[in-house]
Amino acid sequence: MRRRVAIVTDSTASVPLDVADRLGISIVQLELTVGDEQNDERRVLHPQMAEAMRNKVAVATSPPPPPAFYWNYADAAASGVEAIISIHISEGMSQTCQSARIAAAEIGVPVYVVDARLTGLSLGFPVIAAAEAAAAGATPHGVMNVLDHRLRSTTQLLYVDTLEYLQRSGRIGRAQAWVGEALSIKPVLIMKDGVIDQLHKAIGPERALRKAVATAMERAGQGPVDVGVEHFEAADRAKQVLDALCSQLPQVRRVTLEETSAIIGAHTGPGALGIAVSPASF
Repeated sequence: MRRRVAIVTDSTASVPLDVADRLGISIVQLELTVGDEQNDERRVLHPQMAEAMRNKVAVATSPPPPPAFYWNYADAAASGVEAIISIHISEGMSQTCQSARIAAAEIGVPVYVVDARLTGLSLGFPVIAAAEAAAAGATPHGVMNVLDHRLRSTTQLLYVDTLEYLQRSGRIGRAQAWVGEALSIKPVLIMKDGVIDQLHKAIGPERALRKAVATAMERAGQGPVDVGVEHFEAADRAKQVLDALCSQLPQVRRVTLEETSAIIGAHTGPGALGIAVSPASF
């Protein structure tokens, strides 16, 4: 069946590479600077970055340059698709969508740049759903309907082991960070309106993670759902959280356990977890 729509996303979506290859999803890399060295984020090893962050080496993130999008779009257009749907990290966190729009203006087929208002696997699951629809031969309008439903129904929760890195990156005030560390208060955060917001607070990581799991269960509903946990240097804890979710949710469809994007890790720090629940019914 001829594919009428090409799907493009960015590396913060944490789409597993085998899934991207199978569904023809193009992934544009954000860039990460650690000390004086700049690379596509896929080239930055998590243990090295975590060590640099603990040693207070400067870490900075930047969106892909427009040419990185242009060549992906040009390849898709050359394949004969009717449209390109390019789905990216929240504009409240990155200028990735702006770079995509600059490139889209140079392409001869329609390019729809979508600010997902999410990131991580909560971006990845809607991207995968859109790509599955495209692979089945859906029209651009049909793919956009699937994508819109998934983006609206998906929840992204975040646990951080320390507030220090969110404070460094300007995501939390210095006073809040100090109080949180002093009292061992661990926040459960949520992506809301495209930015990180506080949802719950708990004393100690175990209580915070229990609150996160309970919230994820509530948001997942009773129907089929895609569930994922991603982590930055916290593999054992991530697996425990995923196991807890899968043992309690009635209809788990897709299960994903991934290392988080290094870009996300740069803002959340070692020990962080992201939890994504994406109801699959439409």
